[in-house]
Amino acid sequence: MFPTILFSIIIFLYGITIGSFLNVCICRLPKKENIVTTRSHCTSCGYQLKWYDLIPLFSWLALGGRCRKCKSKISVQYPIIEALNGVLWLTIFFVCGISIETALYCVMASALLALSVIDFRTYEIPFGFNLMIAALGLIRVLTDLSNWTEYVIGFFAVSAPLYLLYIITKGRGIGGGDIKLMAAAGLLLGWKLAIIGFLLGCILGSVIHVVRMRLSSAEHVLAMGPYLSAGIFIAALWGDRMLAWYLSLY
Repeated sequence: MFPTILFSIIIFLYGITIGSFLNVCICRLPKKENIVTTRSHCTSCGYQLKWYDLIPLFSWLALGGRCRKCKSKISVQYPIIEALNGVLWLTIFFVCGISIETALYCVMASALLALSVIDFRTYEIPFGFNLMIAALGLIRVLTDLSNWTEYVIGFFAVSAPLYLLYIITKGRGIGGGDIKLMAAAGLLLGWKLAIIGFLLGCILGSVIHVVRMRLSSAEHVLAMGPYLSAGIFIAALWGDRMLAWYLSLY
């Protein structure tokens, strides 16, 4: 029990720390700003944050959600993204244990979280996140060479039909970033889980977006990135069980 608790605490702390970096990516990448060399600062007064202003979750809480210098409000996005990334990492650890899948899926979850927020706001998925997930897929292939065909087929299983849809509709039916996302996810998860993730994403997108349009007058244009990301995450952790349950019905 104690090792599990210790690992859980460590993973959560690493998760919220990476979540802090995700906030930087979410805020700066759409503006084409440097995410490495530019120091963190208050977006209202330009105050350069000290190390004690950058402690994930705790600094925001200690400051009451306000800048130390000008007292302007700091977006609640920061602690939410940090906490959510920590929770996602913990969930992966509880499901997969100490394994190569845990390491790969934790990085994948962080990439999915960041690209989801950016796509929701800008209708654009930065290519770097898809490239990162594809790199994880290559690692997955190398660590499971006996099943390499599963992952190679997965690269095309969803992305190829989506690309055909993209050509037929001249880009109006699906976005290029969504196609790349499903290709990268397929390489990481294999073709079965990629298809499950895509179907889950479509279901979530259809239901949630219709509700959003009814309740908040959301635009008819749908950013698929967040829903596909949710589907991919669910499929990665529970897709095999869902598939086994479905096949048991026959």
